Amino acid sequence: MTQDDPPTDTGLAARLAELDERLRRLGSVVVAFSGGADSAFLLAAAVRSLGEGGVVAATAVSSSLPERELEEAAAFARGLGVRHLTPRTDEMARPGYVANGADRCFHCKSELLHVLTPLATRLGMAAVATGTNADDVVERFRPGIRAAALAGAVTPLCDVGLTKAQVRDASRAWGLVTADKPAAACLSSRVAYGIAISPTRLARIERAESTLRMTLVEAGIAVRNLRVRDLGDRARVEIDAELVEELRRRTELLDVVTGFEAVEVDPLGFRSGSMNEALQRSGR
Repeated sequence: MTQDDPPTDTGLAARLAELDERLRRLGSVVVAFSGGADSAFLLAAAVRSLGEGGVVAATAVSSSLPERELEEAAAFARGLGVRHLTPRTDEMARPGYVANGADRCFHCKSELLHVLTPLATRLGMAAVATGTNADDVVERFRPGIRAAALAGAVTPLCDVGLTKAQVRDASRAWGLVTADKPAAACLSSRVAYGIAISPTRLARIERAESTLRMTLVEAGIAVRNLRVRDLGDRARVEIDAELVEELRRRTELLDVVTGFEAVEVDPLGFRSGSMNEALQRSGR
């Protein structure tokens, strides 16, 4: 992760320079580090601007975080030589989160900042930063961003106008392994709104996704994006659009998805945030 190739996009170069300036002005920062492409890039940028001693990576551990994501986040932080903390969060103690309404992400992010803000204070760090990018704030439905703003978290990537594509381009130029990492939202995002969140339900989803991914790879299907959506009594599998027809032909591969009365393949394929489609149709 030591490559320092300058980006060829002059607009991107200007935004990276502004990002560096903003991070230096902070002086020190705790990065809310999920392990995804955005927070990984922010963490790498912060280390470049502030040095290893001025940055702490904090990955919140709870039943909504897949074990695989935690392992990859830890490995990435080690590669940067940055201190990596794994504080526990207790979203299940928040009734609004468990109820799994349209504002679930608000309660989740509120819990995260409830833990990370005092952590930053104890460590003597100036701020807590999230990996929100410029594309995120133009999306219609992002209650988690509102919760983070209310809690006083800073959003350096968004503030300098870095889009998701630019984050990936810059990550690639810097040689970050997360440059092309698929989106990996928390396990609760797989549960249909209105169905209560529980550790048992989340464990069932994680087990189904992990087992199905392994089965598909063993069957010679090179899957990139995969979600098992929990609709209550049945599971809906979302996979890369170009693989949908093959999976619908080979339905025996779905036998490893257990714990549901039925399993179906979404004909439209993987879409990030597909659970929000019903909300958009209803105008909520």
